[in-house]
Amino acid sequence: MGSPADSGPQGPRPGEPDRPLDAQERAEYERLRRHAGLRHRRLRTCVASVLLALAVLLAPLGVVGAWASSQINDVDRYVQTVAPLARDPAVQDVVVERVTDGVVARVDVRRITDALADILADRDAPRFLVDAARSLDEQLKDGLTTAVRYVVKKAVTSDAFAESWDNVNRGAHTAAMDVLTGEGGGAIEIKDDALTLNVGAVVEEMQKQLVGTTLVDAEQIPGADTSIVLLRNDRLSDARDGARWLGVLGPWLPVTVAALAGLGVWAAPSRRKAVMSAGIGIGVMMCALLVGLSVVRQVYLDAVAPVVQSQEAAAAVYDTVIRFLRQAAVTVLVIALIAALAGYLYGPGRGATAVRSAAGQGVGAAGHALVRSGWDTGRVGAWLRTHRPLTTGTVIAAGTLTLFLWSYPTPAVVALLLLCAVFVLAILGVLAAATDGAEKH
Repeated sequence: MGSPADSGPQGPRPGEPDRPLDAQERAEYERLRRHAGLRHRRLRTCVASVLLALAVLLAPLGVVGAWASSQINDVDRYVQTVAPLARDPAVQDVVVERVTDGVVARVDVRRITDALADILADRDAPRFLVDAARSLDEQLKDGLTTAVRYVVKKAVTSDAFAESWDNVNRGAHTAAMDVLTGEGGGAIEIKDDALTLNVGAVVEEMQKQLVGTTLVDAEQIPGADTSIVLLRNDRLSDARDGARWLGVLGPWLPVTVAALAGLGVWAAPSRRKAVMSAGIGIGVMMCALLVGLSVVRQVYLDAVAPVVQSQEAAAAVYDTVIRFLRQAAVTVLVIALIAALAGYLYGPGRGATAVRSAAGQGVGAAGHALVRSGWDTGRVGAWLRTHRPLTTGTVIAAGTLTLFLWSYPTPAVVALLLLCAVFVLAILGVLAAATDGAEKH
C-alpha cells in the first residue's frame, strides 16, 4: 500500500525548480493568454467607443454653448455681435421708415393747414387761396415725410448713430441678453412671443438733428419705446428657455467634449484609429450643425410676415447674430479634419507611407546640405535625433494648448498654428538629420 506522498498529482517540491511546459501545456497557456488579451481589448474598445460617441454627439452642443456663454460673459464679444446691425443697409432702411412714419404720424397736419388758412383769411386773401390752403393736407404731409426721411436717413447712416448703438449696447450688456436670459433692455428682445429689434435708445440721439430742421417738436420724436417686430411665434419662449440653459452650461460643454474625446483616445487599443474616428465624427456633426443653421434660417425667414418686417432686414439680423456661431462650427470642422488627416498619415496606408517617405527624404537632403555648407549641430542635433518622439509630441502639445487657450480661434488661426507646428517640426528634423549627415561624412 503506497504512502500518501505517493498518491495524487505531484507538484514541484520546495527548492526544486519548475519543470518546463510541454508542447500541449504551452499551447493551452497561449490560448488562455490570447483569450484574456482579447477580452481586455474588447473591453477597452467598448469603453473607448462609448466615450467617443458621447464626445461626437455633444460636440454641436459644446459649440453652441460656448457661443452662448461668450455672448453673456464677454461684453466686447456681444458688442462685436450686434455692432454690424447699425451699419447694415437693410436694417437702416427699416429704422428710417419706422422712425419717419412715427414722426409724421405725431404731426397734426390738419392743424397746420387750418392755421395757415386762418392767417390768409385774416389778411383778406382771396377765397380760393383760403380754400386751397385748407386742402393742402396731403401735399404738406408728403413734403414733411420727404424732409423727415432725409434727415432721419442722414442721421441713421452717420458714424454717430453707429457709435451710439455700440455705446448703448455696451452699457446695457447686463440687461441686453433677453434672448438668453429674458431680462430685456438690449438690442434683441423677446416680448410676448415676439422677437423685436430695439432701436429706441439710439433713436433719441437723432433728436438734436431733427429738431429745428423740420416741423417737428422734440416731444414728437419717438424715443425709448421704438422697437421693430422681427418675428411672432408662440414657441419663442421655449427657445429662450433652451438658450438660457445653454448659457448656464456653455462654459463646461466644450471642456466636457474635449475630456471625453481625450479619454476615448487614451482608452482605445489603437489610439491612431481613435483619433481618426473622433475627427471624422466631430467633422460630420459640425457639417450637420452648419446645415441645421441654414435650415433654421429658412424657417425663420418663412415665418416673417411681410407686413411685420422686411425679409432683407430679418435675414441681416439672423446672419449677424449667428455669424460667430457659424465661424466656431467651421473652426471645429477644420480642427477635426486636421486630426483625422494626422491619424491617417501616421498609419500604414500606401498614401501615408509615400508622404512620410517623401518628407523624410526632403528633411534628410536638407540636413546633408546643412552639413556640406559647414554647419555642425553637435550635441543638439544628436539629442534631437535620439529624442525625436519627445520633441514631436512637445511641439504638437504646445500647438494644441495654444489653440485651446486662444479666446476665439478662427479657421485662419488654426491654419497659422498648423503651419507654425509643421515649420518647427521641419527645422528640428533638419537639425537631427544634419547629425546623421555629419557622421556619414
